[in-house]
Amino acid sequence: MSVLSTSLGSQGLPAVGQSFDLTPWSQGHLARVEQALSQWVGHGAPAGLGDAMRYAVLDGGKRLRPLLVLAAYEAVGSARGASVAVSVGDAATRAACAVELIHAYSLVHDDMPCMDNDVLRRGKPTVHVQFGEAQALLAGDALQAFAFELLTPDEDVAASAPAIAASTQAALCRLLARAAGSAGMAGGQAIDLASVGTALTEDQLRHMHRLKTGALLQGSVLMGAVCGQAEVGAYQALSDYGAAMGLAFQVVDDILDVVADSATLGKTAGKDAAADKPTYVSLLGLTRAQAYAQDLLGEAQAALVRSSLPDTRALAALADMVVNRSF
Repeated sequence: MSVLSTSLGSQGLPAVGQSFDLTPWSQGHLARVEQALSQWVGHGAPAGLGDAMRYAVLDGGKRLRPLLVLAAYEAVGSARGASVAVSVGDAATRAACAVELIHAYSLVHDDMPCMDNDVLRRGKPTVHVQFGEAQALLAGDALQAFAFELLTPDEDVAASAPAIAASTQAALCRLLARAAGSAGMAGGQAIDLASVGTALTEDQLRHMHRLKTGALLQGSVLMGAVCGQAEVGAYQALSDYGAAMGLAFQVVDDILDVVADSATLGKTAGKDAAADKPTYVSLLGLTRAQAYAQDLLGEAQAALVRSSLPDTRALAALADMVVNRSF
């Protein structure tokens, strides 16, 4: 991860007056997320289910979605003069872990023979290869359910108020459910499966990927905004940022499926073309797809400017990383 300049310039990046190094910022948050996931996931699950759950979640992945939750939470906090160095709140930590659990469950199910039938994920055998199809199905189901359990913790009877306000819990659950369900990830996957061998228009492809991939990334940003109690204007701007960045992620994914190898990606390269799936590269060609990713990066950065939040450097750097990544 490189140093990203976030001084306001011709590309419209957020004006904060200094450069931002994503590496130390992300390392601290990633350590927190990994510790929480390791502490919470799979313990006490019977008959080997916990092992499959932990295998699916731990020791791999970029953790982009948790980082988006935490970056949005901090950006909103900057509007109230809150230091971005302060400890992340319980709601934001739980939201960050919950979106990662939903993402992990989706990968477990997507890799199964009835879906994409893939054998490699995050540089290791997929869950159904390692544990069998039935256990993989159950692990995905359990991870999905546990995501919502994390967002609704037991009330501390010794405290005068719940650790997370009931209204915040409800808002987080609604955002996550919508991003994962028929109006989001599951709906996009249904379109994807129905589109094999079909020539989609650019609008149809965009709609599919806004649901399949973009919805959970956008939802991650919005969950962080809810945890930080964002004002209406900032919330809408962050929603626009999440939509542009989420689509950009899939465009770049399509590009990398063509130009990178399996060892670099940690998953099977070239599988979309082999399965005759419509992609941005198959529709637009490699050069136009790369240009479109850069256009979406510009849209994401412009949305951060519209948010008027004092410090959106982490969000800007994450968008840049998504578009310019090589894996």
